[in-house]
Amino acid sequence: MNLNLNRKRRIFNIAGPCDPQKHYMLDAARRQGGEALALILSLIEEEQYFVIHAARQTGKTTLLLELTRRLNEAGEYYTLYCSLENAERLTDAKEGVPAIIHSVKTALEGNLFPHAAAFASGFNHGDFSNALQDSLTKYCRLLDKPLILFFDEIDCLSGQTLISVLCQLRNGYVNRQLMPFVHSLALVGMRSVRDYRDEYRLPEHTLGTASPFNIVTEYLTLHNFTRDEIAELYTQHATDTGQVFSDSVIDFIWRRTQGQPWLVNALAREIVLNATDDSVRPVIPDMAAAAIQTLLVRRDTHFDSLMARLKEERVRRVIEPVILGKNGEIDRLSDDYRYVQDMGLIRDDHGCIEPANPIYAEAIARALSWNAQQDIEEAKYPYQMPRYLKGGLIDMDFLLSDFQTFWRENASIWREKFDYKEAAPHLILQAFLQRVVNGGGRISREFAAGTGRVDLCVEVQRCKYPIELKLRYSDQTYMEGIQQTLAYMETLGCGRGWLLVFDLRKKVSWEKKIFVRKEQVAGKTVCVYGC
Repeated sequence: MNLNLNRKRRIFNIAGPCDPQKHYMLDAARRQGGEALALILSLIEEEQYFVIHAARQTGKTTLLLELTRRLNEAGEYYTLYCSLENAERLTDAKEGVPAIIHSVKTALEGNLFPHAAAFASGFNHGDFSNALQDSLTKYCRLLDKPLILFFDEIDCLSGQTLISVLCQLRNGYVNRQLMPFVHSLALVGMRSVRDYRDEYRLPEHTLGTASPFNIVTEYLTLHNFTRDEIAELYTQHATDTGQVFSDSVIDFIWRRTQGQPWLVNALAREIVLNATDDSVRPVIPDMAAAAIQTLLVRRDTHFDSLMARLKEERVRRVIEPVILGKNGEIDRLSDDYRYVQDMGLIRDDHGCIEPANPIYAEAIARALSWNAQQDIEEAKYPYQMPRYLKGGLIDMDFLLSDFQTFWRENASIWREKFDYKEAAPHLILQAFLQRVVNGGGRISREFAAGTGRVDLCVEVQRCKYPIELKLRYSDQTYMEGIQQTLAYMETLGCGRGWLLVFDLRKKVSWEKKIFVRKEQVAGKTVCVYGC
């Protein structure tokens, strides 16, 4: 093996801020036409305190570090970037506030700021309610230029530590005419400050509309990459290595990721690492599709941290209607909706609330049905791929008949295992199907509040099997489902499709719930399965 240890090649970064010398990256300040940079600079000039919030791993820290560098080089301000991660889980302000003061002091000293050693020297640990404000005031008095602070990872703060910090910053803000204080300050994280206020029920006079963290600046956020920005990022790799991401691959990755920066980089990294020795061979969509499956199965920290949110009740109240296609149960003005949106789990696409991208949709379904899938495997049910294969094709009718039997025997017990009880039928079927296709195949999932259904496509050896899932609300459900299945079949170019309708009425016998019938419409066949 020929190892050239002196060779330096940029990589697709999936951990931590980007460095243009080491990573393929977009200029953080130019993203979306530089709108974010222009707005931040305007707020700084106006001496504003503001919030930057965006989903995990969308480039917030990279942007902050780049802004810090540019502002310091311009020479008009002293600009300090400071992460608050060291105060995570320190809910008691007696511990949390000193930890934050230590973080600021370390950042000042590490960046060789003038008078850094004087910051918080000899501060009174017992007076934690004023210590941060007093330390910043005394330090600003020593400086010959205004101070800008970027507090990153504000999400790490909680409890009385968060309340104390926000109150001290606000007090410093409103008294700036009387004593020196920070010229402009940004709190950066996934959530808006309004969400913190609601969570801890802070009084309106503390963080309400009179707060420096007001509603106008709460909407300052970073957006996902555009299709052109993905192309620009991948072109950097092609220029360095000769390995081209074709237009069809870029289109495919754009559709599947909706430009989520971590996913865009993670897929490219996976493709490059697993490329054959012929590294200049153009990347094709099949390579991207395989990379998606690898990421989903591997469940990197990015997925785990997002999927852990699914256990929260306020997240369930939004995600469960999305899974079921029920638009009317989601209040777009609610704190729950805004919270889940800030997490980067959902998006609103022309009135339909859906997972932020198709990869997240599959990750959500897999996470919520994972335990059921494991239970099926541990119980050693005979539901495996070879059982349903005939001439290399799936006998979907045989498979769904098996599911009807499984559902009848296990429905009442298994539904109780799910926190998402109303969505349990859909999730149990997906666990059942996942168990089958693990033997060689994949499932594509599409669900969105407002559609009234869930679309599944089982794909084995390039053959597609479209399946619609619905809950029965009336006899009309079946006719609606047939029309929706036909529309989905048309999208996939299939002449045969399957509609599963779950009847959850307790007073109706299984003999009436369980049935199979076939509907012929314009030369197409819809197989209707009652469950």
